[in-house]
Amino acid sequence: MSGVSSRLLSGALRLLGRAGGMDRAVVRIVPAEPKLSISLTLNGSNRQLQRDQTEPLGRALARISASATKTKKRKEPPAPGPPVRLFYLGQPVSEAATNAEAWQDGAELLVGGVLYRVERNPPICHELDLPRHVMADFPVCPRLRLEFAHPDHSLFVWFRQKAEGEAGDCPESAAGQQWEEVGHERVFTPAVGDIGLRLKVRCTPGDGQRLGETRELEVAGPVEAGPGACTFDERHLYTQRLSEEPVIRAVSYNLLADVYAQTEHARTVLFPYCAPYALELEYRHCLIRKELSGYRADLLCLQEVDRTVFSDSLAPALEAFGLDGLFRLKDKQHEGLATFYRRSRYRLSSRHDILLGEALTDDPLHQDLLQSLDRYPGAKEKMLQRSSALQVTVLESTADPSRKICVANTHLYFHPKGGNIRLLQIAVALSHIRHVAYELNPGIPIIFCGDFNSTPSTGMYSFVRDGTISENHEDWTSNGEEERCNMSLTHPLKLKSACGEPAYTNYVGGFHGCLDYIFADSECLDVEQVIPMPSHEEVTSHQALPSVSHPSDHIALICDLRWK
Repeated sequence: MSGVSSRLLSGALRLLGRAGGMDRAVVRIVPAEPKLSISLTLNGSNRQLQRDQTEPLGRALARISASATKTKKRKEPPAPGPPVRLFYLGQPVSEAATNAEAWQDGAELLVGGVLYRVERNPPICHELDLPRHVMADFPVCPRLRLEFAHPDHSLFVWFRQKAEGEAGDCPESAAGQQWEEVGHERVFTPAVGDIGLRLKVRCTPGDGQRLGETRELEVAGPVEAGPGACTFDERHLYTQRLSEEPVIRAVSYNLLADVYAQTEHARTVLFPYCAPYALELEYRHCLIRKELSGYRADLLCLQEVDRTVFSDSLAPALEAFGLDGLFRLKDKQHEGLATFYRRSRYRLSSRHDILLGEALTDDPLHQDLLQSLDRYPGAKEKMLQRSSALQVTVLESTADPSRKICVANTHLYFHPKGGNIRLLQIAVALSHIRHVAYELNPGIPIIFCGDFNSTPSTGMYSFVRDGTISENHEDWTSNGEEERCNMSLTHPLKLKSACGEPAYTNYVGGFHGCLDYIFADSECLDVEQVIPMPSHEEVTSHQALPSVSHPSDHIALICDLRWK
């Protein structure tokens, strides 16, 4: 381009810019992808061009020129396209430059007489979703899918439908409804006075420097009344504040997977006392979000977490409350384990998840146990058929990266006669945890949470606590002689049940007992506080669990642990 032409075009740019007639040309470019996209409006039509990142800019400009002259009448000869130029900081960009280099944020694209401001990777909200049901006194958090943006840098505005008869200057929707602003945080908790009114949220994505286009969404139905007092309300009184170093608040909770709650067997046999609506996913997770957020945990180990529930509900909601999460699917199942940690205090150092049966056969760490089990083919086959997993996460302190902790999470075999299998599973689990905490990360403390499906009188519990199990223990023959597998086992870990031995952590119509534990490293951690369990009256107020006031058949364990 000649110097004269360059000066003329630069002058045109200044005039158009002062006139305020600048449209947007949005360029999405991700280094890992071979193509970039250019989105803009040409002659009233939205166009999106896909171009190679390594292509010379001149070809992309020629393609934009051709797109600007397209006509619906195919028989007409194509008209010559308008001149297309790209400028950056007032200077023309070389047409020999690659697309990846040329399309910079703040550049200006001139197509004929139309000027576009180039926005490279602007903050975008691709998806904004809200629960179908919202209850008074229960927090609501939109599920977001952002690109080039972060929730912490985005703007949120909540609106409540104006009650009939109320006056005031409020924005009005297309349907004539009036709205008033009621919140400016990512999470909003409707009040009892909001029952019967609708809510909507407006999200403007941001990256800390720029804001993108706003999206808005209305909740499908009006705010509903909640169930009244819940089993966890009193417990929240003990967890109103976040813990601080050197204290760690740990929670272990079997959520009751939706794949088990939403069956005819669950409704008619397992939980016939529970109102059908209280078994529905949306209702239960409304309670779960409030319960979990109110515990203000630093470490949160969950069992029976549906894969889609983790990605679509739990992870987005808990992320809004400061927790990042990891998921481990069971073998050939739709549910698994989830470990969350408070990101202001911890960051992920490493992951060491395993499938217990697979590890037994594939990891040389368990070679001695496998050889002993070869003598008992019935028990070995049963053990290898199980889908149980062990989630092991090593976290490091954000304040002191040299201070690490090993967090383990599991859900052992459930069958009442499966005590022998649970002994084998816990032997594999403890050996793997020892390897991670004693060999890969020498000296780091251990917190081992889970649903162990074992009461305090079982061999599994005494083995974890005492570090040894005799070959004569009755649990080795828990399912008869065909699955007998007598062997002596030991482990070096010093673990104790931080929450003691509650009367029950699982309470259903035909059974109640203590099946869940938080085992803490007694050499490194002291128990600072155990959050009291719900009263028996609260647990049985609707006969058993789950109920309209409690979302699972298990009860969460919560304790504060202090570094020694």
